[in-house]
Amino acid sequence: MTQAPDWELDYYSRPILEADGKKRWELLICSTPEVGAGDDGTSHQFRWVQTCPATSVNSIWLKEALEQALCAAEDQGFAPPRRLRCWRASMRTMVQRAAEGLGMELVSSRRTYALVSWLQERERSVYPQEPGYMAGPLAPPPQPLRPIAVPLPEAARGESWAWASLPLEALAGAGEWDLGFAGLVPLPSGLEAEVPVPGIRLFSPSRALALAGWLAGLEPVRLEISGLQLVLEAGMEDRWLLTNLDQAEAGAAARAFAAARTQAGGLQFMAVQANEADQRFEGFWLLRDLPDA
Repeated sequence: MTQAPDWELDYYSRPILEADGKKRWELLICSTPEVGAGDDGTSHQFRWVQTCPATSVNSIWLKEALEQALCAAEDQGFAPPRRLRCWRASMRTMVQRAAEGLGMELVSSRRTYALVSWLQERERSVYPQEPGYMAGPLAPPPQPLRPIAVPLPEAARGESWAWASLPLEALAGAGEWDLGFAGLVPLPSGLEAEVPVPGIRLFSPSRALALAGWLAGLEPVRLEISGLQLVLEAGMEDRWLLTNLDQAEAGAAARAFAAARTQAGGLQFMAVQANEADQRFEGFWLLRDLPDA
């Protein structure tokens, strides 16, 4: 039995009314795909679903459900996860209590691409088939105010940076690259091999490895252009200012990111190297610009 990857968790209501008139609550758990050489990471992935009565939505029920999931994973040949990732800020406290009761580490992070993709799949093809499905537009939850992007600490800044672009087919071989800190994800299927994926490269001749380690701890999620700023979204709700841009540069970058959303499944990347000629990446992360809900 090999060491398992992290688990991604969503404990929330669904657009389905039960017979008692209350919305269905559901726990979804999936393992984070670990992409290696010649492997897309999805061939051996743990998935688990359990419905929760609306009257039992609490950390006690969740702790018991997590125990059942651990047993199910063991029966399928999976080792216990290294960590849990939870991406809904409103459920963070409840998940934290349940995880602590089992001695599990919780990471508050939106780097849950596999879970969000699975949830979108269920919203398209599973929930509409269920009795009590609430079709049509639903009142959206109130959107929290987005925090202002703050400059990266000195320890997390490179000496220089550059825009970059790679064809999708090049990223397919990233599992074979010389990587230090890395966060690879399965590539979306059905895309053209030559589709360009935008990204940035950060350079630091003297402390590239330390820089990569610091960025890894941020849980990088996606890059965005906010006005004339290049921003890194990370963790649960962190927003880090990478640099200010001029009008033309910001416009070109915004168009590249928008094209990636439609043509490359929202893929982006961020790399850390000692210099532009270095063949080794001290840090390399595939990011995805996916909806948060």
